[in-house]
Amino acid sequence: MKQIDGNILTPSGFIRGVIGFGSDGRIQHLIGVPIEEQQVRESKAPCIIPGFVDLHVHGGGGHDIMEGGDALQHVCELHVRHGTTALLATTMTAPDHDLQTAFRAMRAARTAPPTRSAYVLGVHLEGPYINHGKLGAQPDFTRVVQTQELMRLHEIFPIRLITLAPEVPGNMERIDELCAAGFRVQIGHTLGTYDQGLMALSKGASGFTHLFNAMTALHHRAPGMVGVALAHAKYAEIIPDLIHVHPGAIRVALRSIPGLFCVTDSTAAAGMPDGQYRLGRHTVTKCMGGVRLDDGTLAGSTLTMDQAFRNLVLELGLTLSDASRRVSTHAADYLGIADRGRLAMGAWGDLVLLDQNLQLMDVFVEGKSIAD
Repeated sequence: MKQIDGNILTPSGFIRGVIGFGSDGRIQHLIGVPIEEQQVRESKAPCIIPGFVDLHVHGGGGHDIMEGGDALQHVCELHVRHGTTALLATTMTAPDHDLQTAFRAMRAARTAPPTRSAYVLGVHLEGPYINHGKLGAQPDFTRVVQTQELMRLHEIFPIRLITLAPEVPGNMERIDELCAAGFRVQIGHTLGTYDQGLMALSKGASGFTHLFNAMTALHHRAPGMVGVALAHAKYAEIIPDLIHVHPGAIRVALRSIPGLFCVTDSTAAAGMPDGQYRLGRHTVTKCMGGVRLDDGTLAGSTLTMDQAFRNLVLELGLTLSDASRRVSTHAADYLGIADRGRLAMGAWGDLVLLDQNLQLMDVFVEGKSIAD
């Protein structure tokens, strides 16, 4: 049995002890004595927390999910080196042919357990069922929810999460149908009103895509979709690169949304030098830590989840345990996954080891170190 010694974050708090994995890659041994978080920060022993779970990944390492081929493998290899042990491959708004190409490539790529790469939980379909007036960096191939198209794609490779704009005529009526079929529905790329957001939640929508970005803003007489999220959401995703959202606004969301979780919204430019990269049918430019279209519009990010974790702790002042929940547990809970995003008996052996400066020392996926 592979065992690791250190300060381990369990669902009940930190312990100083040992975690071990069985031959099936699941946690079979977890024992130790409680330790205060301040002692963890001062200790020279590794800090061991759950592997990161990222539900919004477009690319990385120079590769874009929409390009097909072996792009997904390269993307997963880049992100696991930054602590992401499970992710949703995220598509762009595109013609059906482009989506089918990407989905077939993803099916071909996931034929074996992960080896030195993040586990692919399925697909986040970010569009095409969004509002053409709030594209952000999405190409304009928007359309109303088309059930046959959706299910055809789902049969090729499983869709777990769908972003849509509920105010687009025909979309609101499909939300309960999509939820009944087992999809998570998030509100995003939307010009919808507060009342339309409330209606979408009442029909089963349960999250918000990159909160604050590409949605109607909060005004005290027109609360918009941001207002719906802050007033009513249990879950929402947010991009904590400190470019997409001001730290003050992140703090507002942290106080308002119990299950707020972090995503990277990463592009092919993640882990790469400045230059031009592909994002769906767009060409984007990485410069000064961000990614933009030619007109200056933010186009995803270069963020990785280890940096997201450090931003939460070092810039926003969250505790290690709270920050860990925001980059791991809440996202897994949102998808209804009980055996990832936490270090508990029977869960997958997905974890990261951090030093005193919160830099990665090692990453384990299903009980195996990516360094082996």
